[in-house]
This record gives sequence, structure tokens and C-alpha cells, in this order.
Amino acid sequence: MKKWGSVVVAALLSLSLAVAGCANQGQGAADANEILVGVLLPVTGNNATDGKDMQNAIEMAVKKVNDSGGVLGKKLKIEVADDGCDPQMATTAANKLVSQNVVAVVGGYCSGATLPSSGVFKNANIPMIVPAANSAKLPAQGYDTLFLINGLTPDQAQTAADYMAANQAKKVALIHDNSAYAKDLADFAKAAVEKSGGTVIAYEAINPEEKDFSALVTKLKGLQPDATYFTGYYAAGGLLVKQFKQKAVPGLFLVGDGSFSEDVIKIAGADNAEGLLITATPTAEFIEGAEAFTTEYKQTYNNLAPGPFSALSYNAVNLLADALKRANSTERDAIKKALKETKDFQALGQTISFNAQNTLDTSNFAVLKVTGGKFILAK
Repeated sequence: MKKWGSVVVAALLSLSLAVAGCANQGQGAADANEILVGVLLPVTGNNATDGKDMQNAIEMAVKKVNDSGGVLGKKLKIEVADDGCDPQMATTAANKLVSQNVVAVVGGYCSGATLPSSGVFKNANIPMIVPAANSAKLPAQGYDTLFLINGLTPDQAQTAADYMAANQAKKVALIHDNSAYAKDLADFAKAAVEKSGGTVIAYEAINPEEKDFSALVTKLKGLQPDATYFTGYYAAGGLLVKQFKQKAVPGLFLVGDGSFSEDVIKIAGADNAEGLLITATPTAEFIEGAEAFTTEYKQTYNNLAPGPFSALSYNAVNLLADALKRANSTERDAIKKALKETKDFQALGQTISFNAQNTLDTSNFAVLKVTGGKFILAK
């Protein structure tokens, strides 16, 4: 009887696993008339504002593609996974998308999360189009599955160094938050500043979870920098801007594109953020020919203006749709080949062609300035 009981238990266990397997297989799966695309973004945590902005733009692009007849006679369907801008969460989220058998992935905001997730997709041979994350460590991995449509950190660092040099900022303080993207950008900025004849008088790391940076701010005030460049994300960036202004630290204050968000103004306070400089890819409102996109975005999302990576995220979906058409297939190798062969793809604010590293041929960075609580192009 004991032996028979074990057989029954084993049979029931096998049945439950089979049922669970069927349920997991069905969750998020596309039917025969759909093409399932993974979307990897931070939809929770400190960077959820930009993650949601990217998701909005992705959904807009998918709707446009589907309303125009879809791709290869099928509709695009997205499956969103939350990476939380955290390496461990990103790995789990990426494995989830792999298990759902997506044909490709659009996403990647934080480089620190995109680095491990891109490895998961490489192992599964799933193409990934990255509209935001731009650490030089990403293409350095040499993955043939990874395609970046934002400029890289060396380009952004050079843009910052050129602006500081043009404004006679010779003594420069650099601050990063130890994330992969921020440290990468700070390292390249140090090299670019020194190459342009400037001097890096401080190179500091912060814990982005802290709220009080008074010790660092006091130290830098004593050094009298001509410019300070913070390369981390907006939650800490806004607090630094506020505390720098409160303690009257001299010089220009610049932030990288990880702090390019209206939240940086809200956190700092509009008065404190006045004059803040940002190295970033221009938003849709600065892109000639993106007026219809901006209008539609506002109409769709309760008059919310498109954010810093909305145009790039929109472009990523349209690029994928174009590659699927050129590949005439949803096979991953065919999609990779089509993406690799992309030449002069016309998108919002950019013409996309990939070099040998699957990155852009030309930089798309500019310097913006906060004026009257709004971002404008800096002169």
C-alpha cells in the first residue's frame, strides 16, 4: 500500500507539473496571428518615470504598426518585464522573456541592468534593440544579438567636455554613483576633460540611496570648481543640484542623460534647477519632424509631454518592424542579419546605420539647459 501511495503521489505531481507547464507556456504567449516582442524596462523603483515613458512610446509604435496592417500578416504583441534598474531583477526578467519565447526584445534603460540581461538574450540568441542604455561596456561584450540606437558614453563625455571648455571651465569636479553607466561616463569625461586641457580637481563616488550629501558639497565648495558634472541618475541628481545651490557652490552644474527627466527639476526645485545643464539626446520637442508624434503622445497620455527616451523607444519598435519585413521571417538569425544590415533607416531625429560594433555611426548628443522650469537647447 505504501508503494502504491508513492506511485499515486508521483502521478499527481507529474500531472500538476504538466498543468503548470501548460499554464506557463500560455502566459504571455503569442497566438498564430501575433509576433511576441519582449520589452525590458524599469517600471518600478527610482527610474520608473522614464521606464513608463519608454513603455508609452513603445505601445504607441506597436499600435501604429498594427493599425497599418502589422508585420508579415501578423500583429505585434508586447510582453513587458520589469528590470527595476537592478542587475538581479534584470536577469530574472530577461529569463522570463526567454521562457515566453519572444522573437526579439526592445528595452534597456540602466546600463547596469542591461549588461547582465543582454547576456541572457545572447545565450538564447534573441536580438535586443537598446534605446537608452549606452555604457561603452555594452558593445565591448561583442554580442551579435545587441544593437544600440543611442549614442555611447564616450560621445556624451566628449559633448560635456567640449561645452565646459567652450565656457572656460578649466577646473572640473566629477561625481558618479558607482553604477555601470555613471562610472563609465565619469571615466570617459575625465579623459575628455584632461585631453581638452582641463583639470579634474575631484573624482567622487556617492551612494545614490543617501539623501544628505552635505559633506561632499562642502568639500567641493572649498575646491571652487569651474564646473561639476554628475553622471548618475535623477533621484540623487536632483538632491545634489538642490544642495549645491543651497551651499552656493560656484561653477556650472551639468548632469548626464541618466538625470534627464522632469523629476530632476521637481526634486531640486525649479529655482534651484534654473541653469542646470544636461548632456542628452534631445527629446521629441526638439526634433524636426516629430511634431505629430509629440501631439499624439500628449493626446494619448493626458497631456503628458514625451520624455527623454520616448522618441528613441518609438524608433526601436519601428526599426524592429522594418527588420522583420526585410528578414521576411521571425527566425532570430534572420532578424539579427536584417538588423545588422540596416542602412540609413529614417527615424525620429536620427538616421540609423550600424557600424561593426552594432552601434550608431554618428553621435546624437546635445547640451540642454533648464530655463523657467523647462528644458531648452543650450547655446
